[in-house]
Amino acid sequence: MKNTTPSGTPAIEIRGGNLAFGTRTLWNDLNLSIAQGEYFAVLGPNGSGKSTFLKVALGLTAMNTGTISVLGKPARAGNPGVGYIPQQKAIDPSTPMRARDLVGLGIDGHRWGIRLGGRKYRAKVNELLEAVGALEYANVPVGLLSGGEQQRLRIAQALANNPQMLLADEALLSLDLNHQYAVADLIHRFNRDQGGSVIFVTHEINPIIEHVDRVLYLANGRFTVGTVPEVMNSETLSDLYGTPINVLKSNGRYVVVGETHASDHCHVVGGEQNLHGAHQDLREIAVETDHDASSGKPVKTASAAGALEDSSNTTKYHAEHKGGGTPQ
Repeated sequence: MKNTTPSGTPAIEIRGGNLAFGTRTLWNDLNLSIAQGEYFAVLGPNGSGKSTFLKVALGLTAMNTGTISVLGKPARAGNPGVGYIPQQKAIDPSTPMRARDLVGLGIDGHRWGIRLGGRKYRAKVNELLEAVGALEYANVPVGLLSGGEQQRLRIAQALANNPQMLLADEALLSLDLNHQYAVADLIHRFNRDQGGSVIFVTHEINPIIEHVDRVLYLANGRFTVGTVPEVMNSETLSDLYGTPINVLKSNGRYVVVGETHASDHCHVVGGEQNLHGAHQDLREIAVETDHDASSGKPVKTASAAGALEDSSNTTKYHAEHKGGGTPQ
C-alpha cells in the first residue's frame, strides 16, 4: 500500500456537513473525523443515506453545505488512494469476460483502447487473484461464478492500485452466511495487515462486528457516532428513531426489534415475538467458530437456539428452534 498521506491526517473528515434531497434531509450538521487505519461502519435503514455517504466520499455527490476531505484533500472522483467495492449483482452467465479480465479493469480500466497486457500486467493480475483466493478460477467466465466468488474478484479489483482506503457498499448483500464471513475476512485483512482504512456500509453488522472500531448510524435525518456498544443499545437507538427500540444480543451478535425498518441491518429469521405492537421475527442465527475434524481449519457453524438478551440487561427473550435443518 502506498501511504502518501501524512501521519495524523484523517482518512475522511467532514465539517458542518448537510445533505438533503428536496424536503428530505439525510443528515444535518455532520462533523466527523475517521482516522487512518480505522475500520468504520455506516448503518441505518433503507433510504437513510448510507450509500450516499460513500458517494460523497467518492466525489460523486456534493453536500448542500459543509466540507469533506479524503486523505487530506478535497473529495474527488478517481482518487487513486481509494478502492471501491460495490454490492454483489448478478452477471449474465453468457458474459464472456473471465475472472482475470474483471480484475484487470482495476489496473487499466480507466484507459481507452485495446488492452496491451504484457508480462508485468499478467503478474499483477495473478498476484491480486492469489491475494483473494481466486487464482484457481482465473480463466472462468465471471457469470458462471457464485456471488461470493464474484465479490472476491471485486475486492481484488479494488486493491489493484494499492489504495490507502477501501469503501465497501453493501458488499455482503445477497451472499450466503459462509460467503459473508469469507468476504468480510478479506476486507479485514486489508485493515489488519496493511493498516488501510475501511468504510463499510451495511445492513448487516454481525459478520463484521468483531472488526469494527466505530459506527455511524443514520436514521430519520439524524445520526449518532460511537463504538458498537455505545451505538447498538436500546436507549441510543430509541432516542435516534424517536420510538421504542429493543436491541437484543445473542452470543455477541445483535438483533434490533420494535420498529420494522430499524431491523433492516440485522440478520433475523424464524421465531416470533410481539413488541410495542409490532409483529417481529426473533430467531437469531448465532454463528460460532468450530473446527473441521479432518482439516483442523476453523469453520462456521449455526445454532438457532438460545437466549436473546436485551442490551439494557433488564429483559430476556428466548427463541426456540422450530423445525429441522439450518434456516436459509
